[in-house]
Amino acid sequence: MSDTRDMEGMSREWNYHPELPLNDPSIFRWPPDPGFLARWFATNWLTLSERVMMVIASVALWYFAYPSLDRAEEFAFGWIAQVWAVNFAIIFLTAGGLHWFFYMRKGQGKRLKFDHRDQAKGNALWNFRNQVHDNMFWSLGSGVVQLTGFQVFVMWMMANGYAPVISFAEHPVWFVLALILLPIWSAFHFYWAHRLLHVPVLYRHVHSLHHRNVNIGPWSGFSMHPVEHFLYLSTLLIHCVVPSHPIHLIFHVVYQGPGAAMTHTGYEDLLIRDKRRLALGTFYHQLHHRYYECNYGNQEMPWDRWFGTFHDGSPEGTAETRARKKRMHAG
Repeated sequence: MSDTRDMEGMSREWNYHPELPLNDPSIFRWPPDPGFLARWFATNWLTLSERVMMVIASVALWYFAYPSLDRAEEFAFGWIAQVWAVNFAIIFLTAGGLHWFFYMRKGQGKRLKFDHRDQAKGNALWNFRNQVHDNMFWSLGSGVVQLTGFQVFVMWMMANGYAPVISFAEHPVWFVLALILLPIWSAFHFYWAHRLLHVPVLYRHVHSLHHRNVNIGPWSGFSMHPVEHFLYLSTLLIHCVVPSHPIHLIFHVVYQGPGAAMTHTGYEDLLIRDKRRLALGTFYHQLHHRYYECNYGNQEMPWDRWFGTFHDGSPEGTAETRARKKRMHAG
């Protein structure tokens, strides 16, 4: 389907959606398709993709922004405050920059925007009666603090030899392979943590804060209840047991923090001169924010299909999801 048709693909329910029903883009589908896997790898790792940009940013942050491991041998205010300041800056600049471009400057209008609506204002549902200000409060408050806490702990573990640390010179193959595998691990962890958060008691008291964002925006991605931040960011503890380098840890931090803003822009792609230049949000996850009890994971993992929670965007998928939600929350 061409870009022009995509940008005109509107319906009464959505401002824009891709061709429906959604296909299966999972890299773990069976039987394996070598051609598909090669195209997936080339798209994600051999172009200036979101992931490649994150790796480049992670290398720069390690050498020029974050403190060295030598300073992390003991807990001290100076280097911990430095980690917090860097994390605050990268999330503020990423989410704030995307919000400015898409919602203030309106640099793309509503082309490739899933939801018809703008961000909410004047609604008592939100702290400060403003969706963006509410999302900023939770993202920059609990989010940055807990992201920093997990990162500081893992850095301290690495600095004191409690967590295995590698170098590129000694383990070049694993160094590169770990970068490719980290988003896959993150997707695996996210699915199961997310399923836990949809247990009705946790949903009501914790996850519902994030799900107020039916019409998502860049600040929505990292806007969570503190308990959810803890569960979501516990993925970083993998570095305590799996050999890695601080650059891997930073890439993981960027993927979980600023990366959440990129996947929650509310737009499918960034357009430059009417050409799709950067993949951002997915309709797969937008369906989750609209219908709740579906698509708990992401498109690279097969769990939703395997466990019957996949919504393909069809009316039948919506009916099935609503029935599941009614059963889950009947009590």
